[in-house]
Amino acid sequence: MRARVAPARPAAMDHLTDAQLEAEIHARLARSKIGADKFQVHVQGGVATIDGKTDVLQHKGAATRMAKSAGALSVRNRVQLSDAARQRASANLAEGRRRAQISRGEPRSEPRGAARSANIAPKAAPPVRPRPGTSANAGGTAGQSR
Repeated sequence: MRARVAPARPAAMDHLTDAQLEAEIHARLARSKIGADKFQVHVQGGVATIDGKTDVLQHKGAATRMAKSAGALSVRNRVQLSDAARQRASANLAEGRRRAQISRGEPRSEPRGAARSANIAPKAAPPVRPRPGTSANAGGTAGQSR
């Protein structure tokens, strides 16, 4: 039987010091589109801490992924989103909801599910059938001979 081996990261990164790991994370951030955000990175005991501010919601998650792929054991992402980024994300979410409603054919003014439930009559309960081997008379033993 073979033993399962799941390398958490490449062997070359197993022996990185905190300073080397910090430099690698800085290099990855600088090579990416989010390098313009100028995040501050500190590594202690293999745990990367990322500080800064961004105007793009996705840059926060991208910074975490880059730090992990560089070899960080875990990441504390303390990047703050600007108010403009929060407003754009909220508007995009609302627009996505409106698109979903339109594609389903629901009017925007009605609550979700109200249009469908108003047009559908409730289903009648199916008739109750006696179980096999039982009498149709549910009253018990009345009328039976011994």
